[in-house]
Amino acid sequence: MELFTNTYFSFFLIVTLGFLLGRIKIKGISLDVSAVIFVALLFGHYGVVIPSDIQQIGLVLFIFTIGIQAGPGFFSSFRKQGKNLTILASTLIIIAGLTTVGVVYLFDIDMNIGIGLLTGALTSTPGLAAAIDTTGSPLASIGYGVAYPFGVLGVILFVSFLPKIMKKKIAVAEHEYEAEVKHDFPEIDKANFIVENDNVIGKSIGELRIRFMTKAVVSRVMHEGLAVTPTPETILYKGDIIKAVGDLEALKRIELLIGPKTETEIPLSNKYDVQRILVTNKEHVNKTIKQLNLFGNYGATITRITRAGINFSPSPNSRIHFGDKIMIACETDNMKQVMNVFGNDDNRLSDTDFLPIALGIIIGVLVGKISIQVGDFDFNLGLTGGVLVTGLLLGRTGKTGPVLWTMTSAANQLLRQLGLLFFMAAVGTSAGAQLVDIFMQNGVNMFIAGGIITVVPMVITTVVAKLLFKMNILSLLGALTGSMTSTPGLAAVTSMTRTNSPSIAYATVYPLAMVLLIIVVQLLGLMC
Repeated sequence: MELFTNTYFSFFLIVTLGFLLGRIKIKGISLDVSAVIFVALLFGHYGVVIPSDIQQIGLVLFIFTIGIQAGPGFFSSFRKQGKNLTILASTLIIIAGLTTVGVVYLFDIDMNIGIGLLTGALTSTPGLAAAIDTTGSPLASIGYGVAYPFGVLGVILFVSFLPKIMKKKIAVAEHEYEAEVKHDFPEIDKANFIVENDNVIGKSIGELRIRFMTKAVVSRVMHEGLAVTPTPETILYKGDIIKAVGDLEALKRIELLIGPKTETEIPLSNKYDVQRILVTNKEHVNKTIKQLNLFGNYGATITRITRAGINFSPSPNSRIHFGDKIMIACETDNMKQVMNVFGNDDNRLSDTDFLPIALGIIIGVLVGKISIQVGDFDFNLGLTGGVLVTGLLLGRTGKTGPVLWTMTSAANQLLRQLGLLFFMAAVGTSAGAQLVDIFMQNGVNMFIAGGIITVVPMVITTVVAKLLFKMNILSLLGALTGSMTSTPGLAAVTSMTRTNSPSIAYATVYPLAMVLLIIVVQLLGLMC
């Protein structure tokens, strides 16, 4: 049909059928958005082609938005579990290399083709480029072409079924991940206390260094029935009531320092106001609370910050991010000015500025082209690695001059989904066009060899993770897809959960896995 030669008609038909297929559940398992690639394979087999430019555009959009979202949590995650994730990624790549040597000898395959099988099994285009450069032989591209289709599908199927095989429930894993996040960012509460400790009576809040000593914020003080916004010079007298905001441990320290809890409320006078304000003024994004000097300018105190659904107690060095919700306590007359400082404009929060997105992707493409030479090894991050690393760094930075790198979660999700659909439709049709021909031309052995190189490293790495590390299944799935450098695999995992745990693990191991794979390819090239 002539309609199928129309790119946009074919693309949206593939997406539509993919979403319909993805909604089908068998014993509680569904392919969800990753079903698009299976539909694309079928279309590709019958001659439908989605241009490779659409694949590249989709890839950079998907990877850049992953980097921007994961950036703020990536570095703290690496500090916490970087060692474990590094071990898993290294294990997988080394096992993949050893498996390649094994299948080369088992099936009597040319090592040049075997190296191509390795890069195809791990769906690594930078790896293929390194393979061709190292071997100086076009045979690597044949191996890549044979192993690539199952490299795409095998990872998707493996990560889709792994939770069931390991008898892990995604909902339980999400709960455990959220509990871990709460442990790192304890839930914020508030309580009132009576000033009874003789050691604090007659001393000022600044002199007592209450915020430093307890990590809690004193938001109100009531003296002789009059409630005031405290300043560092506010003196505490016996019988005063203070309101403190902080996590459970901080409030316990307040009780030890100040005196016992009380159910007595501190009434708000008409001169005093407490409001939750939305940060939408880009001018003040990435500034610390100390730099804003809210108390000196407006007599205002930030008592808590809510970011991505997580509440935490602020410190003078806490930085303000776009989209933060901050609890402000100050005199009513100053509240309007404080709102103007932070913006508090819901409409601006829904705006998406495409300049930082386009600029960030340009930087990422350029970073990916930078060659790094260590001895005889010469490698670069490639398109995916360059864009991912750039996204991570920009997401962590948040703002450079007037350019705001962060995006709202809604905008990020939309662009990521769009990029993912572009990528999977094009990859699927490309692989589908070659799948049967490659299978017929190169025989069953090479196809099986590619499948073995895809599956065996994931199985062994999963066993290592289970035996050595108590790792959340969502982090494990992200680590597996990152180690396999599989963007479609990550897509399958992210469709399973509402958390960003897999994305952070993927972003943590992906650059390392890419570099290690290139080194393994070059080492295997010495055997040719």
